[in-house]
Amino acid sequence: MSRHREGDLIDGRYRIEALIGSGGMADVWLAEDEHLPRRVALKILHDHFARDPQFIERFRREAESAAALQHVNIVSILDRGQVGDTYYIAMAYLDGRTLRDLILLGLTPPESVAIVRQILEAAGFAHRHGVIHRDLKPLNVIVDQTGLATVTDFGIARAGVSDMTETGSVMGTAHYLSPEQAQGLEVEPQSDLYSVGVVLYECLAGRVPFEGESAVAVALRQMQEEPVPPSAWNPSVTPALDAVVMRALSKEPYERFPDAETFIEALDAAEADPMSGYVEPEMGSKKWMWFAAAAVLIGLFIAFVATRDDSVRVPDVTGQSLDQAVSKLNGEGFSVGEVKRKSEPGPSNLVLSQDPSGKADRDCTLWVFSCSDPDVNLVVSSGPGQVEVPDVSGQSQSDAEAALEDAGFTTTAEDKPSSDFDAGDAVETDPAAGESAKRGSEVTIFISSGPSKVGVPALVGITFEAAKQKLSARGLEFNSSGVESDRPSGEVLTQDPDAGSKVDPGSTVELTVSTGPADTDTNVPNVVGLTEAEAKSDLTSAGFTVSTQQQSTSIEQQDGRVIDQNPSGGSTASGGTRIVIMVGNYSPNAPQNPGDGSGGIGID
Repeated sequence: MSRHREGDLIDGRYRIEALIGSGGMADVWLAEDEHLPRRVALKILHDHFARDPQFIERFRREAESAAALQHVNIVSILDRGQVGDTYYIAMAYLDGRTLRDLILLGLTPPESVAIVRQILEAAGFAHRHGVIHRDLKPLNVIVDQTGLATVTDFGIARAGVSDMTETGSVMGTAHYLSPEQAQGLEVEPQSDLYSVGVVLYECLAGRVPFEGESAVAVALRQMQEEPVPPSAWNPSVTPALDAVVMRALSKEPYERFPDAETFIEALDAAEADPMSGYVEPEMGSKKWMWFAAAAVLIGLFIAFVATRDDSVRVPDVTGQSLDQAVSKLNGEGFSVGEVKRKSEPGPSNLVLSQDPSGKADRDCTLWVFSCSDPDVNLVVSSGPGQVEVPDVSGQSQSDAEAALEDAGFTTTAEDKPSSDFDAGDAVETDPAAGESAKRGSEVTIFISSGPSKVGVPALVGITFEAAKQKLSARGLEFNSSGVESDRPSGEVLTQDPDAGSKVDPGSTVELTVSTGPADTDTNVPNVVGLTEAEAKSDLTSAGFTVSTQQQSTSIEQQDGRVIDQNPSGGSTASGGTRIVIMVGNYSPNAPQNPGDGSGGIGID
């Protein structure tokens, strides 16, 4: 658990407001930069990693890798430093959702392509500057309300040769690792493009291409099995988009797209011609060598071909879920061909029929040593059918729920700030109005809670001027009152509401501001006639400072004693005032001061 708390001041600059998220390596906090009027995301390394030189190096390299990459789709690094025994990175605060959250809500193919195109722009820029991210996944992509996607977390990125990225070191998240990463082999830009292919697959299908009970099981499937096209899970995925995804997920790096720009061009082409598919390039100019070798071997194959059994028994997968069927077929050497959807009562993704079934002919030719098993085409249930979600925005919660239930959906409600709809009225739904969803599925209604609230900043302990700037930046008003205190003048003593409270925009925050210590006057002691030492003692004890001046006197009794003082005894002055005393210096020939006489100093 982190030892940092809301309100802590990090490195004398960053005031922690709230915990955004926590990972295996560090916590990420929302913080206010008190030097500049901005909010930042503060990534603080976990204390137990701060003692590990390898993790400190990884953390340092994240800051350096990302700071060197200034791109609209890559998070900006603003600062880095040390706090106590650990380290931090200050990044631009991204107000949005992770791509993982959006996938759970559901994305259309055009939305998926738009986001992945931006991830590729970021990856391509990094690759051109010699940096490989090595951990591209939906949790490392933030999408704001305008649709801008930003890639974060360059914690295991590689820039050039590093002893932390040698062959044999496996770093990253299992579901998104390329086969070469899973084996600990050398990583190259095509490894990032494989990870982007997995992200695109998940955006389109709502799931990753390979699941497993452990990271090792997932990695083995990445290396050994072919993925089912995303259209098997989402019929709205076009053949052209299927082809782009399948090329990105090729096992061999050289079979994938050579760079991010080519990947983007393929996505553009798929959108322009949805029904086309990717055509593999020709092998090259050495085809004649293969024909020559085949001609030599024909004679050897003839006897084998004439006597071999070309049939094979296909596993029966009817009645199984699509995932189970694919795993069983792949496990026995078969590939899944076309997957067709059919609306049927009962569970979705259940295999209704297969072709071929039972005993089937294998695909054999004279030019191979063995026969290949046939592709198995499947017909899968799509469930009880799709229904269009009605538009209920602006309706009361009860009316909106009734309209959705009449359309065949169940409902749940969540609050959402909105300045466009009255509190208690429906703002929008998920799935959105006009989209199709399975009859009987749940639709979330977002109910307006009124305008969005504003967080009150921490103001106690800072100057009144700084407090006014913070309140103005958040659209808040203030009232202030002064009070005497032992705190410096102009320092904020109290605030109402407290820091972290949520209020409406334009609300007023009450401030109490120190006017400094209270002024108090003190009676000035009369020290005329006292010795210099006695006078100083009385005056300093009363809270005054003392300045001494010598004055010649012809009266011997005045020698070494106070002849006069300013301010005079019996008057009042504030504490710390300087009192000037005139001390007599006897000289027989000194002129007699006006007013000097036998009773002048009260000495018997």
